Amino acid sequence: MQHPQPAPSAAYDEMVDAQGLVRPHYAGFSQWLAQEPTEAMAARQIEADLSFRRVGITFSVAGDEAGTERLIPFDLIPRIIPADEWTHLSAGLTQRVRALNMFIRDIYHGHDIVRAGIIPAQQVFLNSQYRPEMQDVDVAEDIYCHIAGVDIVRAGAGEFYVLEDNLRVPSGVSYMLENRKMSMRLMPEAFGNLKVKPVAHYPDLLLDNLREVAPHSNDAPTVVVLTPGMYNSAYFEHAFLAQQMGVELVEGQDLFVDQNTVYMRTTRGPRRVDVIYRRVDDDFLDPLSFRADSALGVPGLLSVYRAGRVTLANAIGTGIADDKSTYQYVPDMIRFYLQEEPLLANVPTWRCSRPDELSHVLANMHELVVKEVHGAGGYGMLVGPTSTRAQVEAFKERVRARPGNYIAQPTLALSTIPTYVQSGVAPRHVDLRPYVLCGKDIRTVPGGLCRVALTEGSLVVNSSQGGGTKDTWVLGE
Repeated sequence: MQHPQPAPSAAYDEMVDAQGLVRPHYAGFSQWLAQEPTEAMAARQIEADLSFRRVGITFSVAGDEAGTERLIPFDLIPRIIPADEWTHLSAGLTQRVRALNMFIRDIYHGHDIVRAGIIPAQQVFLNSQYRPEMQDVDVAEDIYCHIAGVDIVRAGAGEFYVLEDNLRVPSGVSYMLENRKMSMRLMPEAFGNLKVKPVAHYPDLLLDNLREVAPHSNDAPTVVVLTPGMYNSAYFEHAFLAQQMGVELVEGQDLFVDQNTVYMRTTRGPRRVDVIYRRVDDDFLDPLSFRADSALGVPGLLSVYRAGRVTLANAIGTGIADDKSTYQYVPDMIRFYLQEEPLLANVPTWRCSRPDELSHVLANMHELVVKEVHGAGGYGMLVGPTSTRAQVEAFKERVRARPGNYIAQPTLALSTIPTYVQSGVAPRHVDLRPYVLCGKDIRTVPGGLCRVALTEGSLVVNSSQGGGTKDTWVLGE
């Protein structure tokens, strides 16, 4: 196989340094790759694509009226993270999720951070993700965010930055697990030569995590995964996790409330449910309390939850903490609640709701990334440097019309990883979504969902925008 092409000069290449030398943690894999015939790598790539199709690992794209199921491309060349870098990342993620949990509890109880003047009241109480129904509601172990997916990027000389926090229903973990199976199967020699930390135990960790937060003393609490159904874009993952944990996958119609308790319908009669890992958004959880037209939820669920007789993971109302307009306050949350300096930096952010910052964004939009505060999946955003003048001008009008709906960030030169593309091996930009589980302890899984922008020069890694995925190998000491 040919030697990887160097990364664009502005980007940090995670495999090859500025002198063209392979970085130490990639040395073993690089040697293996150099000895592999091009035809062998091509055959592996074809086998990977066929295997993912057979297993049914697809997703549907929002707005695609045909409902077409798409395959997320898997790239053979792994992202390798040395032990010391992972130790730093893991500590920063743990710190961040601790502070976010404390923030959510505070917002729904004493409002200390608002009274201290650190976060404006309107940022919280006028935010569409704030749920007044959760005010003064106590949840098991004071944990609101049980599963977090925190998006991390590298830029500059290789510094890590948090791009955003995903605390509502973070997805993608099934790809982390299936990618690992694929790389172990297709590249056993390369994998076996390195001390790669495992990720296969994630479903067991998740189940333990969920059982720890059951609302009452029960040696064997019943856990279920609540899905919107088979037409949801992430349905494969819902079914996959339920199967891996050995718990029931249920829809709203499979559950009912009686005597302030949630039950699951079974062939042997009703069975009490203690913990619901819900992959349904707040608005659709309970038609008696939120959207009356929802057929996805469970009537009366909120009343049982407020009474502390069922645990929802993640909690209702966690969206207030992963809203993109709240993001810029997270470093202040860490200082306020933990009296610590943040271990992971935020990307500098301008809020268009502030007139002076709006002026800066409008004047420099061609150089910035502008995002909707409630947007996801790469939608509702503009990457200034790769947009036409007409696209920038049209987006300016959208921002002027509703400035409070947008934030802006500098266009980071995301780090690159050599990637197997049609022309051979070439650098492509990546991000990483590690998963953090919060029960009685906070645990990070050594790896994550590595997304790669397969289009040359593209900075948009989302699968809905043509991105792919890689396995992430975290090395042992």
